[in-house]
Amino acid sequence: MDTKIEILVAKATTGDKNALTSIVVQIKELVYNVSLKMLLFPEDAQDATQEILIKIITHLSTFKGNSSFKTWVYRVASNYLITIKGKKSKEFAMDFNEYADFIDTGISNTVAYTENLGELLLLEEEVKVSCTHGLLLCLNESGRMVYILGEILEFNSIEGAEILNISPENFRKQLSRSRKKIRNFLQSKCGLANPKNPCRCTKKIDFLIDNKAIHPKKLRFANVTNRSIDLMDTIKNIEKSVAIFRSVPTINTPNEVIKKTKEIINIS
Repeated sequence: MDTKIEILVAKATTGDKNALTSIVVQIKELVYNVSLKMLLFPEDAQDATQEILIKIITHLSTFKGNSSFKTWVYRVASNYLITIKGKKSKEFAMDFNEYADFIDTGISNTVAYTENLGELLLLEEEVKVSCTHGLLLCLNESGRMVYILGEILEFNSIEGAEILNISPENFRKQLSRSRKKIRNFLQSKCGLANPKNPCRCTKKIDFLIDNKAIHPKKLRFANVTNRSIDLMDTIKNIEKSVAIFRSVPTINTPNEVIKKTKEIINIS
């Protein structure tokens, strides 16, 4: 991506709006998906993505090519996401103990909402992805971003440190702390990470619907992804607690974000 996009950057900084639009199209999924992992709710992630893309296109001239363009984009996104608190994300965020109680509440061996297998499979996936992203909110903002970069996106400590403007040693220490917290929680609560635990994805469907945490007629995740639950059985070479996060497919950026960004480009 970098060689071609850096040519586009050179054109865009001279005022080429077509090049600028092409850059936005190429990075939109990257920005939206890291925003979604940080903020859980698509509504908050959509707003954040819009703001980050605007920052990128208005500060494009500050990219000097000292790092890859992808690294620079993640730096802009990370700086914004660590300081911003989404409205819905802030309301939902819990510590690990509170989240454990939330997971244990409302377990049911039957699903009253529907008996349709196709709908059940979608709702089960919705619960899995929602729970996965929700768990990340138990980490503080810097620890969450370090975990996303180092564990989910697989940046090494040098790359991650460059993105966050910290030392590689600091990055490794924060990653180790975040990794331990996530692993311990999943090992004690998640049936996907530890077969000794009962899988709660299906058993939580009715409770989450009743509490409006998921909306069957307006799914946030399951209608735009493959079933990441099914992918878990195919992952053999990495720890299950990591696989739970990496199995979530890339989610398409809402069209509204691109539409608004293109309008801004054409106005400028």
